[in-house]
Amino acid sequence: MKDRGTERDSARGRVDAVLRRMETALLDGTWRAGEKLPSERTLALDYAVARNTVREAIQRLAARGLVQSRRGAGVFVTDQLRTGFASPWGQLVADHPALRDDILEFRRVLEGATAYFAALRASDDELAAIRMRLQALERARAADDKAAEAAADAQLHETIAQASHNAMFLHLHTSVLGVLREHIASGGTGLRERHDEASGQLLLQHRTLCEAILARRPEEARTAMQTHIDFVRASAETPESGPTSAPERARKARRAALARRPRAKTVTV
Repeated sequence: MKDRGTERDSARGRVDAVLRRMETALLDGTWRAGEKLPSERTLALDYAVARNTVREAIQRLAARGLVQSRRGAGVFVTDQLRTGFASPWGQLVADHPALRDDILEFRRVLEGATAYFAALRASDDELAAIRMRLQALERARAADDKAAEAAADAQLHETIAQASHNAMFLHLHTSVLGVLREHIASGGTGLRERHDEASGQLLLQHRTLCEAILARRPEEARTAMQTHIDFVRASAETPESGPTSAPERARKARRAALARRPRAKTVTV
């Protein structure tokens, strides 16, 4: 007959294993904010455990604010992973327009990587979703609906991030870029309104990006994404975007000085 302590340890181990799998589903975007979790019965079958094991794992997630039970409706994913990390950034970005350069620099690196891995890893369904997002962008462009165009732009970037199948990239995209999504949309709207030809240029860039992903050419996808971000960054620095603040000018001067600084030679011994 098994020792009760051993049985408890075994049960705890099963709960921990199920919890890890559920956490992974939250992190990698399998279960998104606002989405209803499968039933306890379905999860128990999927994980090959008893329903009470699933129930305890869900209770642990609920205690951390990651899911929420709604009476008579089921268990739903909260937006805790996104807002818990990103909410302070919203005010910072609003209060410090000079952060624009840092945002675009960050986007260039992160979204270049998500495009690269989306081209490598996207499923057929995800490729279809990317194609659908591009078509929505094209329809908004044809209708000259700049607000809808900017929103479709942001949704396309998010769909590409989901197709990268990297939990950390997706977490950063849904948390930090959840706030920056406003920057993507508002920046896109502003750019389109300031420059008559911007919408056409942006649409062409997105087509090039999507074609590379759909053709599963990762290096081309990364280059296309970075070229797109570079265009947004350069356009934001034109005189039409308004005068640059003194702190921003100082920061650009420091960056330029660092870029001109000679690199130390590597000595092989």
